[in-house]
Amino acid sequence: MSLVEKYMEEYVNNMLTFCDGELGELQKKAYKDGLPIIPKDVVKLLGFILGIKKPKTILEIGMAVGFSSSFMSGFLPDDGYIKTIDRYPMMIEKAKENFKKLGVENKVTILEGNANDVLKTLDEKFDFVFMDAAKGQYISILPDVLRLTKKGGIIMADDIFQDGRVAMDYYSIPRRQRTIHKRLNAFLYEITHNEKLRTTLLTVGDGVALIEKLED
Repeated sequence: MSLVEKYMEEYVNNMLTFCDGELGELQKKAYKDGLPIIPKDVVKLLGFILGIKKPKTILEIGMAVGFSSSFMSGFLPDDGYIKTIDRYPMMIEKAKENFKKLGVENKVTILEGNANDVLKTLDEKFDFVFMDAAKGQYISILPDVLRLTKKGGIIMADDIFQDGRVAMDYYSIPRRQRTIHKRLNAFLYEITHNEKLRTTLLTVGDGVALIEKLED
């Protein structure tokens, strides 16, 4: 299932360019191998937001092979940095290799472990937070994400629509998908009804939420 008509999805995908240089090669290989990295339209949206926001500190939840961290590092000032969380040893090793190959290892710090646990150990504030971990955990980690986001900071949550299933009736979807359906809908309701946040939901990729923290 797609959030937009297939012909439009293909049109946009063909219109958008890949990243430059070795990062672009990693991007192409990841798409070809079916690795879990963000699609072209989300890459472009992420770059657009970072180009405007100009963050100094970034927190990423869900690193995979390190593509997004490597891409985001290109928008940081010389004294900026990224902290990224992942719990899968295979992904962590791949990401380390990619960070070294792309020359961004000094900009990126990997925090190994479950996001629910790691987030509770942090006490610094971030200008930008990119959420791309287990979608069923978004609602449970949201309090810590908000705590760690600076006032005026931006949170970008990826893959929020689950191929459109979040909009379907709870009992019309397969039983195995009902837990994530319930949790994602709780997350989407909270971020769109919390008066301390300003949120928009976009049908980019598999759905993206852009959230500005208005106050602590």
